[in-house]
Amino acid sequence: MKKLWGGRFTKSAEQWVDEFGASISFDQELVMEDIQGSIAHVTMLGKCGILPQVDVEKIKVGLENLQQKAELGELQYSIKMEDIHLNLESYLIEDVGPVGGKLHTGRSRNDQVATDMHLYLKNQTLNVIELIKELQIALIEQAEQHIETIVPGYTHLQRAQPISFAHHLMAYFWMLERDKQRFTECLKRINISPLGAGALAGTTFPIDREYSAKLLGFDGIYENSLDAVSDRDFILEFLSHSSILFMHLSRLSEEIILWSSQEFQFIELDDAFSTGSSIMPQKKNPDMAELIRGKTGRVYGNLFGLLTVLKGLPLAYNKDLQEDKEGMFDTVKTVIGSLKIFTGMIATMKVNTSVMENATKSDFSNATELADYLANKGMPFREAHEVVGKLVLTCIQKGCYLADLDMMEYKLASELFEGDIYDALQPYNAVNRRNSAGGTGFVQVQIAIEKAKKLVK
Repeated sequence: MKKLWGGRFTKSAEQWVDEFGASISFDQELVMEDIQGSIAHVTMLGKCGILPQVDVEKIKVGLENLQQKAELGELQYSIKMEDIHLNLESYLIEDVGPVGGKLHTGRSRNDQVATDMHLYLKNQTLNVIELIKELQIALIEQAEQHIETIVPGYTHLQRAQPISFAHHLMAYFWMLERDKQRFTECLKRINISPLGAGALAGTTFPIDREYSAKLLGFDGIYENSLDAVSDRDFILEFLSHSSILFMHLSRLSEEIILWSSQEFQFIELDDAFSTGSSIMPQKKNPDMAELIRGKTGRVYGNLFGLLTVLKGLPLAYNKDLQEDKEGMFDTVKTVIGSLKIFTGMIATMKVNTSVMENATKSDFSNATELADYLANKGMPFREAHEVVGKLVLTCIQKGCYLADLDMMEYKLASELFEGDIYDALQPYNAVNRRNSAGGTGFVQVQIAIEKAKKLVK
């Protein structure tokens, strides 16, 4: 098979060299974007009078035929043709004759592939934004059912203060909201057109880059042809935002894994998102949460891989940039699959409310309530902290909890204690009173949920 760039060469590479240099095994993912970009490009060539309209129409018909075949999975790709661009151009010439070779007028594979990736990543980013929104909705729906479900809140993985379980879930909603904002913001850099920048220096043909950009739905064009073909910042942004997203998903995965353990028993995952053991019949493993936690490493790796590829590249295009695609495709696939799994996992998980509530009654997470109680009666908080710390020590020595101490012991600690202290110690009351903005009080949690609902509409 004759290479479309072979005129200057007197010797062909061996097959294994072709295989090493070819990208068709993975860049065929860009087939629809490549055809879309070619249709816009040839339409522009006709509009500018660079190609006669009869040639333009013939090429467009050929490209539309290729589009239909691609949709049906009927195209077979050759390593000899290296990449998706030359494979499609070869098919086009085979279909419409030598006129198909005019399609490449005024462009290079360098601006062509960059255009493909901008189109691909725009569509995938919009998809990711919608999937984040679906996960946010699942979190809201679970939170609405558990505004008054009390659960231990932790710092250092030690019980700290009782909180609303809805409040805990909504913390992840707001993390995802920032993720959504980041992906939305990076669309500004994704949605610009490199098409017509040529190999690096533009072209002598009187093309209209703004017109082809408009046909492709881009907001504008790159202002510098060198930058247009060498820029991969837009991919780095996507990979970076995906890494932050996965850090959030991994944190929630870790909590789900803990909560579903025998030690916690706070939740039970649906069977659809769990697996068993080949040897231990009783096991129900949170494998999907574990897998998402594990996939965080590959998402991070794809970001650092591309950063390393780009760090020493001179302008403009270099073959190294062929390494920009596999990590991008892999991250897109991983992000989309993980968000879908997570949405189903959150929507179907069973919350063991009684276990959560009982957990808050067998610890010292209400100690801060005592300190606040004394502070409200005029004792400096640092003194109150000392008094309560000693009471906790007394309980530890006696093998009981703060609610078990009698009034005499409280009076010995401070005359400020009254009979209402036992109401203050109740986890439900402790949570409900925390009504500062953004706090875990039930009123504040309901306000946060209503705000969240407006954001996902």
